Amino acid sequence: MAFSIIVLIKQVPDTTAVCTQVMKDDGTLNRSALSAVFNPEDMNALELALELRDRCGATVTALTMGPAHAAEVLREALYMGADRAILLTDRIFAGSDTLATSLVLSQAIRHFGAVDLILCGREAIDGNTAQVGPQVAEKLDMNQITYVDMIEQIDALKCSCWHEVEEGRELVESKLPVLLTVMANANMPRPFSAKRIMRFKNAKAPSELAPGAAMEELARCGLLIEEWSARTIGVDAAQCGLAGSPTRVQKIESVVLAGKNFKKIAPDDDGIRQLLEELIADYTFD
Repeated sequence: MAFSIIVLIKQVPDTTAVCTQVMKDDGTLNRSALSAVFNPEDMNALELALELRDRCGATVTALTMGPAHAAEVLREALYMGADRAILLTDRIFAGSDTLATSLVLSQAIRHFGAVDLILCGREAIDGNTAQVGPQVAEKLDMNQITYVDMIEQIDALKCSCWHEVEEGRELVESKLPVLLTVMANANMPRPFSAKRIMRFKNAKAPSELAPGAAMEELARCGLLIEEWSARTIGVDAAQCGLAGSPTRVQKIESVVLAGKNFKKIAPDDDGIRQLLEELIADYTFD
């Protein structure tokens, strides 16, 4: 059986380079102030989908929501091996919190049609909420398995997965379709294929093209990235973007942890003797 798999991916700001201009006055991220990267755990989710395709046969579709430049993360998904790429972009999506984002994604999946598996990273590094995947499953009335690090077995009706819990790991089974959120330790994402880079480096979404560009030629060559708007998927504008987002961020701080009151111990007999004397003095009693 060839499975139909959707992988939800996201282009996120590189949060290792947070600066003072990272937040706008309306409480949303100033994404132009930070370089953009492929959300790390989404790459693990895509790798898991590609591994499943290698084992069992599947069509892997990468789906992302964002502005026109988010098409870059879809090109990277194509470089890794995705069969199809879809960009959800519309001005009314801007400023969406997890609730509004999950609504848009779930509506897009309904518009997509039949699907066996939905995979996504456990969380995105620009929010660290781990909410979007579970919220999408809830809106689709679909089973979900979170914190997955391995698909043990899968057939046309069900799959069993190992996932992480507080006490360790647990093997759980679900009927299909099911949504899985994938951990960073699930695999090592494969490098981009040089052959696929050469093939898809000129792939473009319509919103990236200049007026009058020959979209028909791109489509004929398989280089036109599909683009869906709010109207395409039939989502209510009042439930998208800032209008549909009850979450408000009041302040962002960059916290730097600095050590203090430390003493360097020399790696020799005198240093070890000094350390033992201090430990005895500080943590023993007469």
